[in-house]
Amino acid sequence: MSELELLNHTLNSPHDSSHLHVAGESIYVDDRPLMDNELYVGLFYSPHPSALIKKIDIAQAKNSPGVKCVLTSADLHHNVWGAIIAEQPLMAQTRVNYVGEVIAVVGADSKENLKQALGLIEVEFITTTPILSIDQAVEAQSFIGAPQTIERGNIDTLTTAPHRLKGQLHIHGADHFYLENQSAIAYPLEDNHLEVHSSTQHPTETQSLVAEALGIPFSSVSCIAQRLGGAFGGKETQAAPFAVYAALVAHKTKCPARIVLSKDDDMLITGKRNPYQINYHVGFDSAGKIIALHANFLGDGGAYADLSTSILERALFHADNAYYIPNVKLEGRVCRTNFHPHTAFRGFGGPKGIAMIEHVMEEVGHHLAIDALEVRKINCYRDNFDITPYGQKVENNLLPQLFTTLEKKCDYIKRRSHIEKWNQNPKNNPRGLSLTAIKFGISFTTRFLNQANALVHIFRDGSIQVSTGGVEMGQGVQTRIRTLVSEVFGLKDQSVRIMPTSTDRSTNTSPTAASSGTDLNGAAAVMAAQKIRKRLESIFSQIIDLDPKQHPKHSAALACSPELEASLDVDREIIFRDNKVFLANDPKKYLDFVVLVNAAYLSRVALSDYGFYKTPHLSFNKLKAQGNAFLYFTQGVAASEVEIDQHTGDVKVLRSDILMDLGKPINDALDRGQIAGAFIQGLGWVTNEALYYNSDGRLLSCSPSTYKIPSIHDIPRIFNIDLIKNHHNSVNIRGTKAVGEPPLMLCFSVWNAVKNALISHKKSDRLPCLPIPASKEVIIRALQPKAFENEIE
Repeated sequence: MSELELLNHTLNSPHDSSHLHVAGESIYVDDRPLMDNELYVGLFYSPHPSALIKKIDIAQAKNSPGVKCVLTSADLHHNVWGAIIAEQPLMAQTRVNYVGEVIAVVGADSKENLKQALGLIEVEFITTTPILSIDQAVEAQSFIGAPQTIERGNIDTLTTAPHRLKGQLHIHGADHFYLENQSAIAYPLEDNHLEVHSSTQHPTETQSLVAEALGIPFSSVSCIAQRLGGAFGGKETQAAPFAVYAALVAHKTKCPARIVLSKDDDMLITGKRNPYQINYHVGFDSAGKIIALHANFLGDGGAYADLSTSILERALFHADNAYYIPNVKLEGRVCRTNFHPHTAFRGFGGPKGIAMIEHVMEEVGHHLAIDALEVRKINCYRDNFDITPYGQKVENNLLPQLFTTLEKKCDYIKRRSHIEKWNQNPKNNPRGLSLTAIKFGISFTTRFLNQANALVHIFRDGSIQVSTGGVEMGQGVQTRIRTLVSEVFGLKDQSVRIMPTSTDRSTNTSPTAASSGTDLNGAAAVMAAQKIRKRLESIFSQIIDLDPKQHPKHSAALACSPELEASLDVDREIIFRDNKVFLANDPKKYLDFVVLVNAAYLSRVALSDYGFYKTPHLSFNKLKAQGNAFLYFTQGVAASEVEIDQHTGDVKVLRSDILMDLGKPINDALDRGQIAGAFIQGLGWVTNEALYYNSDGRLLSCSPSTYKIPSIHDIPRIFNIDLIKNHHNSVNIRGTKAVGEPPLMLCFSVWNAVKNALISHKKSDRLPCLPIPASKEVIIRALQPKAFENEIE
């Protein structure tokens, strides 16, 4: 395989809100000015993980100073919701199923009066025995949804494989820890109309849930999401109920109502990345070639379904990751427990499957005493071995070249030799190195979500407004869409303004999730822009054939000419570039873009249009678990080297090298930023971000002081990010590939490097199956097991 050509780092337009962020002028939900009669909204929630509600007494709270309303489930028109399975109450009525489940909502005129009123609500509970682990759920047969299975070949070949290994992997949850907590403001307008400003990834779902809960038409609710201060999946479904609480107070009192959770309440109430328990059994030959794999995924869904069944599905989809496995059986189930309902998180279910198979690759290498990188390379998808277990061909596959290119570029072999010598000295802190991969499918696995619409308006001064369903949450989706539209008309990016996402402008939209925000919304915007461009080309073609005296510089002269009609039959190549429009074979015949726009206006030619896009080539059959589940795959590799302090268990990432295929990037700088951010977020999860619950199922690590996210001290000391040139991805808008989620899963290079370091220290026959996160506590126990033999759990 030839070495891939690297993409030179190019400067692109900055994030469209960067100048506002730097100046402190960016407007988020809670930055909106407080109105004179605006109410503060607070929540009374369950202190128990499982209990019957015997009585709710709100009398004292209703009579408390400054309180305008105290509302319960009886005040809702509709009290059940769920993105996939409608089973979760907006407010508990007869029982509670997790700590943090909302029972009552209060609207008051000040924060002080709100706090006092919440303390006056009295609820009489009869506690019941909760289910607080996956094992307990399995024993009680407490599940959500049906079992799921993907299989290929003959799994019975597992029993005759020359080598076999079994293991169990524990993957714990993580908090989204977005900077902007869950928040919403509802403004009652005339004629029973509500305007809701919400920190949501899914304005359409927020709009519909508010309308259903209040018993009003969807058309009576407008949801606006100007920008989010982070989300990472945590605001895909779980933002909507908080908007309902604000809207309910506004609807009942006819006053604006604002809800902004504290970080403690946000972390306690909202769901996390789903914890998983994975049992695997793998068979392989003496060269490390995988013969068969059987894996069983048990996910903790929490008290209600939320998105957990789809998360499980994506976990199974990605259990092969970058590797061809001829005989495979992947099965799973979502367990119902008494924790907050777990939800989407960057990578969705992908990290579960990828963590499992990357651990298996590392373990097979250790078992056979060969470098795990060689095991990965021998099992990597390649020509004639490029069909996934669910029957999709891995098109545009660059994985073999990615492995060999990064191996050479990061000097893997030389560094491996150096680490082995370093680890021979027991006084040295152990070091480890691992090179892992990502092959991440891009599309929603729920087919109907793969659609988007957009509106494009051109004004007479040549400036443009674009409205889509894409939500800006820091990732730069608006900047990319702005670039795509500006390219259609040959303009500078600054000529295009992306409007705040609103259900008034873009209806029935999908969430900005699944790494498809630009793919879907960008394609819809370009389709709308191209319709307008086609009409402008027709007008231009007619104008240049007129007497030059009639149209030298000013389009106003055209108003006196015979009316021009936009004929779509244009057979000449017309170029839009540098604010001008000209013939490809005669650049001297041109018009300024703004002149052409005014000519179109004076000729009564539409300068606005609508674009609708649906992802093509999706054919996955959920009943058969076979077909094309994704439009394409984003691919990449990462090599990470770590050093472990053998006295404290602290992990220092000495170096990480990342190489990714993102097709033809729209914005190189933003893509590199997404790669760095995703990788570091994943790094934090696999090393430090531990969630601690007490025996009653209450989250204890629910604040910045008790939950450790990565700091500047945790990032790699040497951090290299490179992209490759790939001009052969033709299925997506402008040949791009999505970047939002895939790089997070390259964090498993760090996780496996930690295991690699530990095994050099312990000299064990079996690679340690470290849980995620492999925190300092976990690592120090692995380094010094005898010191903790008598520890009482």
